[in-house]
Amino acid sequence: MPRALTYPEVGATLRGGRAMPAGYHHVERRVRVGEGAEVFRRVADGVLGWEVSRGAGLAVRTDAVRVAEGAEVTSTLRLGPVRFAAPCRVVGVLDEPDRAGFAYGTLPGHPESGEEAFVVERDADGVVWFSIRAFSRPGTWWSYLGGPAARAVQHRVTTRYLAAARRLAGTP
Repeated sequence: MPRALTYPEVGATLRGGRAMPAGYHHVERRVRVGEGAEVFRRVADGVLGWEVSRGAGLAVRTDAVRVAEGAEVTSTLRLGPVRFAAPCRVVGVLDEPDRAGFAYGTLPGHPESGEEAFVVERDADGVVWFSIRAFSRPGTWWSYLGGPAARAVQHRVTTRYLAAARRLAGTP
C-alpha cells in the first residue's frame, strides 16, 4: 500500500490563478527562458525527465525515467557533509502542446510538508516561461526549529531550479 501524502490539499499548485492553501509558506516564481517551439520542447523534456532537479544540484532517485502521476522520487540535497532526503509522489502531470510540467507532494520523511509544481508554458507570442509554485510548512521537528535556515535553503534550491531551466533553454 502506498504511503500517504503528508498534507490534504493535493493538486493545489497546478490550479493556476487560484490561491494556494492558507497556513503554509508560499513560493511563486516565474522566469522567461526563451522563445519558440524548440526552446519549449527542450525545457519541457527537461522538466518531465527530472533534469531541472538534477540541474539544480539534487541527486534524484526514482524508477520513473519520465515523470508520471503516482511515481515516487527522492531528491537528496547535500549541504557540506549533511544530506537531506526529500521523498515525494507525483500528484499531477501536464503534457500539452504549449504547457508541460508536474506537481509532487511530500511523503513521510520529507523535511517539509506540502507540494511543489514545475511548469513550462509557451504563450501566444511564442515566449517560453518556467514557473514554480509551492506551499510548505515544517514537516519534522528539526525543520520547524530551523525555520529561517529551512526557508533560506528552499529559496536557494528554487533559484537553482530556475537557473537549470534557463540552461536547458540555452539562456544565460
